[in-house]
Amino acid sequence: MLDNILNSLMKPTKIEKEQLKSYEFHNDIPLAAYDSQLTKRKNTLVLNNYFFKNKNIYISKHNRYAPYPMHTHTFLEINYMLRGEADEVVGHREIHLNQGDLLLLDVGCEHSIGYLGTNDLLINILFQDRTINIDLLNSLRSSRSVLYEFLVNRKVGVGNRASYLLFRQENGREIQETLDRIIEEYYLQRDYADTIIEAYLSILIAQLVRNYAVDVDKDLTKPQLLITKILQDINDNDSTISLSYVAQKYGYNRNYLSNLFRSIVGETFRMF
Repeated sequence: MLDNILNSLMKPTKIEKEQLKSYEFHNDIPLAAYDSQLTKRKNTLVLNNYFFKNKNIYISKHNRYAPYPMHTHTFLEINYMLRGEADEVVGHREIHLNQGDLLLLDVGCEHSIGYLGTNDLLINILFQDRTINIDLLNSLRSSRSVLYEFLVNRKVGVGNRASYLLFRQENGREIQETLDRIIEEYYLQRDYADTIIEAYLSILIAQLVRNYAVDVDKDLTKPQLLITKILQDINDNDSTISLSYVAQKYGYNRNYLSNLFRSIVGETFRMF
């Protein structure tokens, strides 16, 4: 991490100075960033896609000196412990983050963050589901990692998937180096920074899969398993694949398969 970026992140913000006086939470997020209907229905603060007006990835330092209340959001989030340590409650589970740890939170995952002290730096990396594309997921499928299962199950609609994944720092320095590059590019804002950050995010996902790969047996329903196979076929035969081909291959009616694909993946077959 560049010294000037780290030093800048260590300086207290206006909100942090306010929180340091009372040790109570001061909200710095505008009302437009909250989904009022979902907040009322869930009885929990729900952040919407406000942060992505001009970019696909949004990065911020988590404010220190006060606990952050339970909340959720309509996007994916990475909590990266750049320095120090922190305590979070994710769902009903208490999680302690040490320096270098990374917590990946799914859409709708409720969590709160405890008090951070002067030497604690927690970086929030927010990104939308479309940042994770089918090509990337299918290129990683042979690893059969926990992360692969977590990400690809978002595309095939598995209802009981994990709502978060915790990655401990001892599994490899290269992941921390990639995160440092992402943070540096974001705050330096040099030419083509957004493009480079998106590329680094893909690299980060690949590195997580490589460094945290374990065998997983995930029970999918028959339709989900079928669509997963079709997604693999699309990846292997992108230039020649057709709906008629996969319908014949798996012995299903073309219209039925088209509707099933759209209901599970959320996009039409021809988009691939």
